[in-house]
Amino acid sequence: MLLSTFNVNGINSRLPALLQWLGEKQPDVACLQELKAVQENFPQAAINEAGYYAVWHGQKSWNGVAILARGTTPQEVGRGLPGDCEDEQSRYIEAMVNGLLIASLYLPNGNPAPGPKFDYKIKWFERLISHAAELLAGGAPVVLAGDFNVIPTDLDVYKPERWLNDALFRPETRDAFRRLLAQGWCDALRTMHPGERIYTFWDYFRNAYGRNAGLRIDHLLLSPSLAGSLQAAGVDCDMRGREKPSDHAPTWIELDWKSHSPIPGPR
Repeated sequence: MLLSTFNVNGINSRLPALLQWLGEKQPDVACLQELKAVQENFPQAAINEAGYYAVWHGQKSWNGVAILARGTTPQEVGRGLPGDCEDEQSRYIEAMVNGLLIASLYLPNGNPAPGPKFDYKIKWFERLISHAAELLAGGAPVVLAGDFNVIPTDLDVYKPERWLNDALFRPETRDAFRRLLAQGWCDALRTMHPGERIYTFWDYFRNAYGRNAGLRIDHLLLSPSLAGSLQAAGVDCDMRGREKPSDHAPTWIELDWKSHSPIPGPR
């Protein structure tokens, strides 16, 4: 089973690239972030035509998350991260796909730090840690996939010394990620590439992609019951070098997981 996460940085403006990638890679599940589209402007017809069915949580101009499944309908089980009834930002959605509980998430950037945006980031992270513990306690196999806006270690950034005060790399952010992993989650990409400098994001400025001056901030975390099913993981870096790209590249994993009675998509 092939699962992926991809911050598309505007689903409608980059729809041709997304559809091309779906046709080439054919992931069984694709978690998307930063849709930048209201609910009714999600390109459902084009996604269906490509053989995928989706659940999504849109928001005007910012944020937005989705879960796409090939040939089957994701069964939504929750939207919005629990823990703050006043949080209206569209950053989290959960669905069951082929027996897996999958979450697509877009953790706040948090810059400038310190400040209100960084405070929101850390509070959101604490809510994620709490909810992730509840998911593990539920016993279902779970994948947390998305743009975490976290650079976990020095190995995950091209020049660590330049990022010390950035919200993605501050000690509070990295500590929160470590505490999340300590619950038992498997960082799939790092598990398969333990010593490799591997990136998922390159800024649009200063020829970052050409210089491979990147960051690893897109992650797929597996619950303990799934960790043994992990077969491979990687990043489709070439997507970043195509015409009108997102500043992120799709990150993917392969699991030795047999589909469970898929529910056909709408006809």
